[in-house]
Amino acid sequence: MSIVAAMNSYEFVPSPEVAVALAAGKPVVALESTIISHGLPRPSNLEVAREVEAIVRAHGATPATIAILDGKVCIGLTDEQLIAIATRDDIAKASSRDLAIITATQKSAATTVAATAHLAVLAGIHIFATGGLGGVHRGANESFDESADLTALSDLDITVVCAGVKSILDVGATLERLETLAIGLVGYKTTHFPGFYLTDSGHTIEHQVNSADEIAAIIQARHSLKTDIHALIVANPVLREMDRARHDVILKSGLEGASKAGIVGKAVTPFLLEHFHRASKGESLKVNIEIIKSNSALAADIAVAAAR
Repeated sequence: MSIVAAMNSYEFVPSPEVAVALAAGKPVVALESTIISHGLPRPSNLEVAREVEAIVRAHGATPATIAILDGKVCIGLTDEQLIAIATRDDIAKASSRDLAIITATQKSAATTVAATAHLAVLAGIHIFATGGLGGVHRGANESFDESADLTALSDLDITVVCAGVKSILDVGATLERLETLAIGLVGYKTTHFPGFYLTDSGHTIEHQVNSADEIAAIIQARHSLKTDIHALIVANPVLREMDRARHDVILKSGLEGASKAGIVGKAVTPFLLEHFHRASKGESLKVNIEIIKSNSALAADIAVAAAR
């Protein structure tokens, strides 16, 4: 059974563009939809979604933004579907554990890193661009709050391009979990692990790569050595980071605000992103947009190199 036929049998609906690319074995890049529905403010969320897809195409790959609409798993979105994800108020935020519930109840949801990666691999897509990876939350030694991104990626053959983990997390603990879960990690033109808004989180990366071709060679070696049962993270730092002192002040006030408001779990990230946007007077939003654009371009380059 072909990948496209398999997707249809599981209520997967590939966009016409993605269906053609997969059938022809052309490079495809998975993109998450949570950043559209929950990560960026309207109306810039739709503009950025379109720009990111255009960047992937300009670099020679096909974009596959993934979401669930009215119970259908959409692998790649038409412009009409992008508009729905960007503007509808009934779009939930779905992680891996929510997928079957959302589809069976005919609801709609944007997909997190964990859910997007899971669905991408089912669809035969193994390169994925996102903004920042989820990880271990601060105070997790008491709350046990850890993103499902980590356990999901420990069990998937996918290469994820991101700007490290969000600086609102416990970066050191997250790196320890990545090692424990055997998730590969390389820095793109850096040995400093980025912290989303910051180019350097204060933690180092053991392995540096300097081109998409190098990453494609690693992907092939992972396949040969059977280590591709776990994900590979490509940490790609943003070119222009936020002012570091300002970042730290905003982060501190945001964490205090979340604690006072009793905000926990998957509600923490969108709360803090919105807090950063307001408190930084738009500076964090600009950085966030540059992150996803840069990561999408690199992911497309990797997909093209891996397809050669």
